[in-house]
Amino acid sequence: CNESLMLEKLPACGKSFEEMMKKIDSKKWCNLTEFIMYYDNFTQCTEREANNASCFWPNPLAEGFITAIHKQFFSNCTSEKVHWEDPPDEILITLILIPVMLTCAMITLVVWCSKRSDIL
Repeated sequence: CNESLMLEKLPACGKSFEEMMKKIDSKKWCNLTEFIMYYDNFTQCTEREANNASCFWPNPLAEGFITAIHKQFFSNCTSEKVHWEDPPDEILITLILIPVMLTCAMITLVVWCSKRSDIL
């Protein structure tokens, strides 16, 4: 693996990605759908340059470069944690009782039909 060649070529990928990202309003940088094609081109470029330098991809040096790009463009993007909470008691009781009642009804129907097999 020619690491020095790879490190020499990777900044061109970053520069290209930076030029493409300038086309997008910085407020939309956290919306993946706005730049997914640019990011795909960036990752393909880093992979291609690593392979041209006879290096595996990803490797620690390429990952470090990619991480630096992430910090440059996406450091203000935070994932919003979803706060899960239980449904109201009325809904919860209904969701529990419906399957219980259906199960009881099916058992009753099976027992009743089995006792009346002479009619069927």
